[in-house]
Order: sequence, then C-alpha cells, then structure tokens
Amino acid sequence: MHGKLVKFAAAIAVTAAASVLAGPAHAAFTADQVRTFTLANGMKFIVLESSTIPNANMYTFWKVGSRNEAPGTTGLSHFFEHMMFNGSKHYGPKMFDRTMEASGGSNNAYTSSDVTVYQDWFPATSLETIFKLESDRIAHLTIDPKMVESERGVVLSERSTGLENSNIRMLMEDLNSVAFSAHPYSWPVIGFESDIKAWTQQDLVDYFRTYYAPNNAVAVIVGDVKADQVKALATRYFGAIPKRAMPPAVKTVEPEQKGERRLFVAKPSATSANLMVAWKAPRADSPDYYALSVLQSVLTEGKTSRLYKALVEKQLATSVGADATDGFDPGLLYVFAVAASGVEGAKVEKALLDEIDNVVKHGISAQELQAVKNKKLVNLYRAQETISGKAQQLGNYETFFGDWRKLFDAPAEYEKLTPADIQAVATRYLKKSQRTIGMLAAKEE
Repeated sequence: MHGKLVKFAAAIAVTAAASVLAGPAHAAFTADQVRTFTLANGMKFIVLESSTIPNANMYTFWKVGSRNEAPGTTGLSHFFEHMMFNGSKHYGPKMFDRTMEASGGSNNAYTSSDVTVYQDWFPATSLETIFKLESDRIAHLTIDPKMVESERGVVLSERSTGLENSNIRMLMEDLNSVAFSAHPYSWPVIGFESDIKAWTQQDLVDYFRTYYAPNNAVAVIVGDVKADQVKALATRYFGAIPKRAMPPAVKTVEPEQKGERRLFVAKPSATSANLMVAWKAPRADSPDYYALSVLQSVLTEGKTSRLYKALVEKQLATSVGADATDGFDPGLLYVFAVAASGVEGAKVEKALLDEIDNVVKHGISAQELQAVKNKKLVNLYRAQETISGKAQQLGNYETFFGDWRKLFDAPAEYEKLTPADIQAVATRYLKKSQRTIGMLAAKEE
C-alpha cells in the first residue's frame, strides 16, 4: 500500500530468532556480479543479473526524507510518496498502478527520516514498461490541486488513526521531539497536522523540483535481466531528464546532550504502560555500527536476550524490542517494553535500566556474542535468497554507507568483534546523560 510510513513500532512483538543454518552460510551473490553505471544526468544504476526466477525488481532510493524539511513544510517527503502515484504526463491518476498491474507487476513505497524508496516488482519481460512509468513521473509529475486536496485528507486521516491505534508510535513521536532539541529528526516523518493543512501549491512544486532530480537518486535493478539491456533502457527513458543543482545540505548539528531527559504521555485508552528509552547513537556509517547492531540483538532479539529474560520471563512485561535508524546523521538507539497487566511502568523501567547497567559494567559472554554473530550472518544471507532482499541490501549500503561494495565487508566486520568491543560501545553510548526516557500510560503513577 502507498503511504506505508516506516516506523519502529511495527515489530514490537518479540519473535523467535532465526535458527543457525546447518553448515556454513554463503552469500547468494558476489561483488563481481554487480554492474553499475551513471547516466550523464547523474542518476546511478546498480544492476544484478539473477535468473533464479523470471521476475525482476526496481528499487529507487531518493535521498530525501523528513530531515530535509523545515517548520511549516513537515511531512512533504511522505506526501510525495502519495503524489507519485497520482498522475504524470502520459499516465493519468491511478494509471501507474493499473498499468503496472496489467503488466503483472506490483509496487510499494516507504518514507523515513532520510530517504524515500519506491519498490517495483514485475515479470522481467515488463522491464521497459516499468522504465516508462518511472521516468514519466520523475520528468512530468502532475501536481493537480484537486488531487493534492484529496491526498491531503488521506494523510491527515493516516496521521490521526496511526497515533490513536499505536501506543508506541505516539510515544516515539513525542520522545523524538524531546530527544532532539535542534535537528530535524525531532519531527515526525508524516509531519505535523497544522503543516499538512497549510502546504501551498508552490511548496509542493518547489519541493519536487529540488529533491526529485535524477542526480539525487540511486536505482537498483535485480532479476532476470541483462545489464546491457538495463543500461540501454535507462539511457533511453531516464537520460534526457535534466540534471539539477544538488539539494541544500542539512546544516543543523544536534548539540551534545548533557543530561537525562524525561517525558510522560497521557493516553486514557492505554491498558498498560509503554516504556521507551532512547540513547544518542552515531550515523549509519560509523565504525561502531556493527558492534551496536550486535548489542541491540543481545538486549532484545529472541527469548535468550537479556531484556526478554529480565522483563518478559519475570512477567514484568509482555514484550520488549529495540531498533535504530540507518541515518545520514547521528540518531537514536531505542529500547521499548510494554508492561504486563497490573505492573507499574516504574517497575519495568527499573528492571530495564538495571539490566542495561549490568551489560555496561560486566559486558557479555563469548557464547552470547557467537550466538548473535551466527544469527546476523544467517539473516544477512537469508535476505539474499530473494531478489527483493538483494535490492534492499545493495541500495541501503550504497545510500547510507556510501558504497554498495561495503555490503560484502559485513561478514568480516561481525566476525572480528569481541566481547570487549560490545562492552565498549555499551559504555560509550548507553549513558544516563545521553538517554531520553518516555512513558505512556492512562495516567501518571
């Protein structure tokens, strides 16, 4: 569905971790199988030929998200995720979907703080049709005022129902506004209600021209295609779209946090307290990325994780989870829990922070580390079993790490980690002075 807002609340329920494959896991593809080219207008293409099934995909990563907005225009990135399906020069409203479906394809899209990504899946024989559709909406998107008003109403409804239906989403939105005092990560991806109501036609035109330039995108095509064929079609359909000046850089740097911050969110309909603790964390391409990823898994992934044992097994919480953004700027590492019926949020908070302190002071065992390493490798390679997983990985590494080739460094980066490395990042980042604690409940305790 269009308008699928990326949010961490989607996976709060803890599920059993993937079992380790019998025998060594192996990558489904290698770096020398990947082809790349960049058009004269600056649009980069990454191509992986994969003939396991007669299908293909196209994932287009646009380097625009809510961090590129400003007060008064929050939510525009997400709004264009809607508008991109509502008409262009050669395809009228709703014709993007209808044309794609008639060719046997489907699509989705998501917006985050940093990127907007459009995902197309289709029979490989429909590649040219997909290129016609995608290039037409980039070159000639229709920003029709009537359609704008219709979609504005859709987004306003999405915002209100999303906050009402998800305690974690509501808590996260308010926590972000407290954790960040200056950086645009402080506002929600979907935008503020007053801004959504106030966008002008000129705001939309200017935003599209600024950020939907071909030199601000990376397209990944994986499937039963030939790289030369992709290059020829890309040149034909995308090559004539004019290059534009690069969008303005985000200059705001979040000031150093010097003390714990707290917030309470009252939601009368809440039946249990929801706790969220977030610590300042580095940008995605930090040298600490892999150690922090392991730490996150040690804390909450699976029934052997530290916080599952400390909270769920002891019947203090019904679920625990953790997440972190892949971002161009320093963000947050979130840990969250839903209190069990009748358990006060303060009791859950104490147990959670006690276990965090335990990891900081005493570290983790070699056995814990090896178990998580195994899971990381299994998950990495399992994702590569599908063309969607391959495309997502290549696009993520190219976008956030600056080079898709770094994907192939991941196994060695995980393998070289020691228990001391995990304790070091826990000590460095899980500090009281760097955390923001949010509690959502029906009333204050």
